Amino acid sequence: MEEAAAAAGAQPPAVAVAAGDAAGAEPSPGAAASPRRLLTLLGAKLCTWYVWKTVVLGQVLSLLICGTAVTSQYLAEVFRIATPMLQSFINYFLLLLVYTTMLAFRTGSNNLGQILKRRWWKYIFLGLADVEANYMIVKAYQYTTLTSVQLLDCFGIPVLMALSWFLLGARYKLAHFVAVAICLLGVGTMVGADILAGRSEGEGSHVVIGDLLVLLAASLYAISNVSEEYIVKNLSRVEFLGMLGLFGTIISGLQLAIVEHKEIMKIQWNWKVALLFTGFALCMFGLYSFMPVVIKITSATSVNLGILTSDLYSLFFGLFLFKYKFSGLYILAFIVIIVGFTLYCSATGWKAEPTAVPQPESSGRDNAALKLEENDSETPAVTVHFTPGETVVVSTD
Repeated sequence: MEEAAAAAGAQPPAVAVAAGDAAGAEPSPGAAASPRRLLTLLGAKLCTWYVWKTVVLGQVLSLLICGTAVTSQYLAEVFRIATPMLQSFINYFLLLLVYTTMLAFRTGSNNLGQILKRRWWKYIFLGLADVEANYMIVKAYQYTTLTSVQLLDCFGIPVLMALSWFLLGARYKLAHFVAVAICLLGVGTMVGADILAGRSEGEGSHVVIGDLLVLLAASLYAISNVSEEYIVKNLSRVEFLGMLGLFGTIISGLQLAIVEHKEIMKIQWNWKVALLFTGFALCMFGLYSFMPVVIKITSATSVNLGILTSDLYSLFFGLFLFKYKFSGLYILAFIVIIVGFTLYCSATGWKAEPTAVPQPESSGRDNAALKLEENDSETPAVTVHFTPGETVVVSTD
């Protein structure tokens, strides 16, 4: 049998066993290079200008949010001033002065009058969602603890992804969900550090009411962010900010007159209080003006993952301003969130091939689910035949 196998060109069993042992002793170059090749491909995905630009822009937004949080907390703890609606009103009024004025001086079909004529009722709902989200998240601190707010506020991310899927046509890969899970793990690490440092305790009552307010605020933020992504990618950034400034000023002004007029009368104004209000207004105005730019480059989901680090920045400032206790878990939480955010940004770069006929509503989506058939746009070939009678027959293939 062994001679017949050798004659047929196959290895005898003894030779085959020896060859297998040799192969097990010395792995092939391809098998050894596969993990190295995988790391190389992963590094190529992560170390790109798009990914790093997205990460840096996200951290700029986080620092702006940190500025609003620190100034608000300083007003509340040092000067006993808690006027979230007044602070929101100042921001919307600044948006009105800058961007609504720009819309008013536009000419053509995209000026303020034409926009109000076509889409005024849509912007009323957008302004209402944004104003109430800002109010509810601040109001929730009076009823529940810091830990609950930090955890439940993450509820907005799955809501945002679901709305982007159904309303914007966004499509996600497994890497997106893994990245979101990593970011939420970082938030859990941050909450654990708060518990160990003793910052999870609060004086709030009616915890259920506070938790419901956080969930409602997170859902309203998701609605506002999805609307923002659609408007800035299909209409214009100035239109979004101008209309939000107009209706946000009206809605927050009415609510301010109803719920906070007594608190405003109690404020003892001095240069420090005025400086804190100014700092809050500038940070919030910068956040609202800059966020549409980042959303247009990436997506609303990417932005919401990137700003998860804002609580950590606020904590680092609180170490010096409010004498918070430091924990090494905060650094670990920051690293975990940045890793998850970077992974998500690299995954959003894996898009389908661009379509032959670009559609305005498809720009900026994470992963388009459908592609246009390119064959429909091909120009048919034309064949011309000359007959002896000088008759020209034109046919298409």
